[in-house]
Amino acid sequence: MAQTGLRDDPLRGYKFYISLTNTAGALQKAVFGVKRVAAGGFSECSGLDASMTVEEYSEGGQNAYVHKFMTRMTYSNITLKRGMTFSSELWKWHADYVAGRGKRLDGLIVLQNELGLPVKSWKFVRGLPLKMSGPTLNAAQSGVAIESLEIAHEGWQLL
Repeated sequence: MAQTGLRDDPLRGYKFYISLTNTAGALQKAVFGVKRVAAGGFSECSGLDASMTVEEYSEGGQNAYVHKFMTRMTYSNITLKRGMTFSSELWKWHADYVAGRGKRLDGLIVLQNELGLPVKSWKFVRGLPLKMSGPTLNAAQSGVAIESLEIAHEGWQLL
């Protein structure tokens, strides 16, 4: 439960999924289980960062401050990590770009509550599979083989 009395408790960040679709119109449907281009549970998602670039202007005779004007937003790449599975759809998306036939995909990152219901969603647009990394293999350890995908995009918004 997100609220206890008058206190607004923070959401937990351990239950989420990612969905990739061909068109922005299909993103809302992706939340409710309609066929996706690629989707999955990931163990980690990072890069939901946005920052404004500021240009400074020093006005002649004004020594008390410097004017600051917003120029544009910049967005970090989104990095997804998960335990390696038999699914190869993310590798195929990356390989299609290498072969010159890739398509940009929109994406949806959905944070769920303890019951599995969506509580927050972020939509990113025109995703591009920038970097695909296979697992680090080590015979001396029994850890999970982790793969990662870095996605460049043209912006995200909180839905």
